[in-house]
Amino acid sequence: MKVAVYYNNHDIRIEERPVPKIGEGEILVKVRASGICGTDVMEWYRIKKAPRILGHEISGDIVESNAPKYKIGQRVFVSHHVPCYERERSCKHCQNGNHTACETLHTGNYDPGGYSEFIRVPKINVERGTYVLPEEMSYEEGTMIEPLACVVRGQRVINVKKGETVLILGSGVSGLMNVQVAKLKGARIIVTDMDEFRLGKARAYGADEVYKPAELPTLKADKVILCAGAMAAVKQAFQSLDRKGTLLLFAIPDTDIQLPTVDVWRNEMTVTSSYGAAPADLEEAIQLIETGKVDMQSLITHKLPLTKAQEGFRLVAGAKQSLKIVLLP
Repeated sequence: MKVAVYYNNHDIRIEERPVPKIGEGEILVKVRASGICGTDVMEWYRIKKAPRILGHEISGDIVESNAPKYKIGQRVFVSHHVPCYERERSCKHCQNGNHTACETLHTGNYDPGGYSEFIRVPKINVERGTYVLPEEMSYEEGTMIEPLACVVRGQRVINVKKGETVLILGSGVSGLMNVQVAKLKGARIIVTDMDEFRLGKARAYGADEVYKPAELPTLKADKVILCAGAMAAVKQAFQSLDRKGTLLLFAIPDTDIQLPTVDVWRNEMTVTSSYGAAPADLEEAIQLIETGKVDMQSLITHKLPLTKAQEGFRLVAGAKQSLKIVLLP
C-alpha cells in the first residue's frame, strides 16, 4: 500500500509498505479521507520522531474485522487516542474523569498512521474509539470529528458561557471551529487574524467583531482562546484578559512563554490548556456535525490525493487562502 512518510515539512515521501495484518479484536480500515492537522506542520514538534507516518483525523470503511461489534462495510471514524478507563484500578485520571490526562491516551495510536491507504486499529481503539458514521455524514466531514472534539473539550475546560466576551486570537481552522462552538453558547465573539480571507470566514461563522492584530482595540475579555503560535499573540492575549478572566492555550508557540506574573496575581487570571479529546467530546462533536449545528464541510478548502501530501503540507504551513486540507487515499 502507499503511505506518505514525514521526514520534515519539505520532505514528505510516498513509499510502499505492506498492508497491516490484524489480530484478535482488531479491524482493518481502508482510509477514505485523512485530514492534515495544524500540529502536523509544527516541524519543531514533529521532527523529533521523524521519519514517521503521521495522520490522526481519518474516516473510512471496515474491510476486515475480528471484532464482534463491527462488520465489513461499515463507514467509521476512528480516534487515534483513547483513555484506559481503569476506574477501579490505578488510573487516577480516568477515575476523576480527566481522560485526556490518561497515560494510555498519550501513548496509543493506530498502525501505521492516517496518511496511508489502510490502517490497523488496535483492540483498545476498536473498543473505545471507533464510531460508525451517520449515513448523511461524508467521509470528509468525518475527518473533522476529532479536531472539533478538541474545540468542544477546550471550551468545556474554560466554561464558555452565554453573554461572555470571548477573544479568539487566530482564525485558522481551530479558530473558526472555536467561533462556531462559542456562538452556540451565546458568547460575544471577537476574532483576530493577519489574513483577510480568514477574517471573512470568521464573520461568516458568526464573529461579532474581527480585526487584524495591530488594529485590535483595547478590550477586556472574559475568555481568551489562543489559536495562533506567534509570541505577539501571547502578549496580546494577556493584555486583553479581564480580571478573573481565563486564557486557554489551545495553540502554543515554539518556545516557552513569559508569564506576566504581577498581572496574573493581581487580577486573579487563570492560564490553562487543553490537549486532545475524550470520548464524551467526540460523541458531542459527532452530534454537532450530524444535526447541522456547526458547518464543517465549508472549512474543507482542498481535497488532494495521498500522492500530493507534500502539496497539502505546503498549503497548511502557508496559512493563506486555505483552511482544512483533506487527503483522499
